[in-house]
Amino acid sequence: MIEHDDAALLGAAGPFARHLPDFKPRAAQQAMAASVAAALAHGRRLIIEAGTGTGKTFGYLVPALRSGRRVLVSTGTKTLQDQLYFRDLPRVREVLGAKVRVALLKGRANYLCTYRLRRALGDARQADLAARLHEIERWAGSTERGDLSEMGSWSDDARLLPRVTSTADNCLGSRCPDFAECFVLRARRAAQAADLTVVNHHLLLADFALKQHGFGEILPGAEAVIVDEAHQLPELASQFFGRRVSTGQLVELVRDAREEARVLEDQQDVFEAGEMLAAATVALEQAADGMAARVTTVRAREQQPGFASASGALGEALASLHAALHAHANRSPGLEACAERAQMVNAHWRDVSSHDAISNAAEDDDDVRWVEPLGRGIALHATPIHVATHFRELMDSGRASWIFTSATLSAGDEFANFRAQLGLDDAEAVRLESPFDYTTQARLYLPPDLPDPNSPTYSEAVADELEPLLRASGGGAFVLCTSHRAVARIAARLRALPYPLLVQGDDNKAVLLSRFAAAGNAILVGTASFWEGVDVRGQALRVVAIDRLPFSAPGDPVQEARLDAIRARGGSPFNEDQLPHAITLLRQGVGRLIRDAADRGLLVLCDPRIVSRGYGRRILGALPPVMRVDRAAALHWAGSLKAAA
Repeated sequence: MIEHDDAALLGAAGPFARHLPDFKPRAAQQAMAASVAAALAHGRRLIIEAGTGTGKTFGYLVPALRSGRRVLVSTGTKTLQDQLYFRDLPRVREVLGAKVRVALLKGRANYLCTYRLRRALGDARQADLAARLHEIERWAGSTERGDLSEMGSWSDDARLLPRVTSTADNCLGSRCPDFAECFVLRARRAAQAADLTVVNHHLLLADFALKQHGFGEILPGAEAVIVDEAHQLPELASQFFGRRVSTGQLVELVRDAREEARVLEDQQDVFEAGEMLAAATVALEQAADGMAARVTTVRAREQQPGFASASGALGEALASLHAALHAHANRSPGLEACAERAQMVNAHWRDVSSHDAISNAAEDDDDVRWVEPLGRGIALHATPIHVATHFRELMDSGRASWIFTSATLSAGDEFANFRAQLGLDDAEAVRLESPFDYTTQARLYLPPDLPDPNSPTYSEAVADELEPLLRASGGGAFVLCTSHRAVARIAARLRALPYPLLVQGDDNKAVLLSRFAAAGNAILVGTASFWEGVDVRGQALRVVAIDRLPFSAPGDPVQEARLDAIRARGGSPFNEDQLPHAITLLRQGVGRLIRDAADRGLLVLCDPRIVSRGYGRRILGALPPVMRVDRAAALHWAGSLKAAA
């Protein structure tokens, strides 16, 4: 059978072992290839947890390329997307001799929009950006893909990027004079013609949920969808299946409407409506001043003076701009696009600004409405409490096989939480253990004398506990925290150590990781972005310390609504949602330690609740089989790691 053939290709006598010097046959990888091949052959849905070191990329690429089916592979981030397309995929294709068409497709914000570039070049107000714009213009004449990453980092061009890219809102689609040469259209056409296309989760969900105008959809033509880093999908799905309107979005609408109207000289009503909306947007931002955290719309109206009246005035101004644009829509493609955009934003605004935190207008409407501070602006959201029904609709929209894989999809031995979040009750589930020998490669230390995590001095106590361990190991550590406040307090305490200290926020993630790996004895203190998607192999990383269990912070309106829904049906919010979620995140953080068969390391879990609470047994049972040691043995082990570094 073909699934056994796929497994054999990854075995000791297969072509990968013969042609790739760094390839090592792994039983778990072969089992994964066989499971994926069977799911593809029979059109099934599959959940497959593949422990760290399985080599899951080859485990699904081999059967995907040999399946004869049109496959979408979705990754968690654009960085992983590029790694898969430019590094892993070419190697597998070459070894297999697979003559299949492949494509890379990103969201439209990654591609140059020549129409908007030309508009920016002709705008005298952009004189301070002229040099960079002309540099982009020269590059535009030579690039084939129009992928802005070809020009390097855009971290210093945050103000410029929106001027040379399009969004689903402002794209003119087939009405654009540059439509035939559009880089987004070109990339989508390549994806539609390819046998295997690499996308990311944002694009996968947007293609279904947003149904971008003017471009063919990629999802309905797929015969198989493989979702890598699938543990990220439930949270992203809740964003894409909801509605959102930000004050920044309104500012851009006003700006674009003015620019389109400026071409014609008798658009005074558009300018006046735009001024009214701009003023109403500022008034709403002022009414939200001081809002420090996400709150429901009901609470925002109760706690922020003037918020309710400012929200109402903004709705009226938005409706007026829509009416003015609609009256002139037939006079230019740009005005027509702005009118359609204003209509959509107006409809979304009526939804997200509803007085009710949860609307029960329809039986299936379980949206929670909330407000989020964003720098100087705010965003209003209507987010579904449950996304399973929406995601089932996505899967049922075609006849594709769906395969979900990650190193962390279960909370121990069961997949109940992941299944429930995405409506995967009928999916087969496979759990493959990591091939690493954790019993010899790692040790686990649970500090016994730390105060309660809610203690005001907890972060300092964690730092004091880590200090002798980090001296013994000679640095080489990740200190992973659950809040930015903890990062700052722990980092301040560790500055006395004689090792390079790298703190999240001091530079971008890629630079910090590069400096960490190069130093060999650095200590990196970070939060969420360093808990996953980070691969530091070798002895540069020999200690991973986690300050506390990653339970969701209380007060988040969407999370609170989900917990209330579980309570309403008589369930246990902690056991069904909070604990499984924390275990999944913890396993991601723990997974940073051992990345190779030659790695050795010390894992320090500082939260005393792991020992003092009954659920601690469940948490430890979900972790790799690491030998637990006391303080003296931990110090000795850390010293041996330093000696080997």
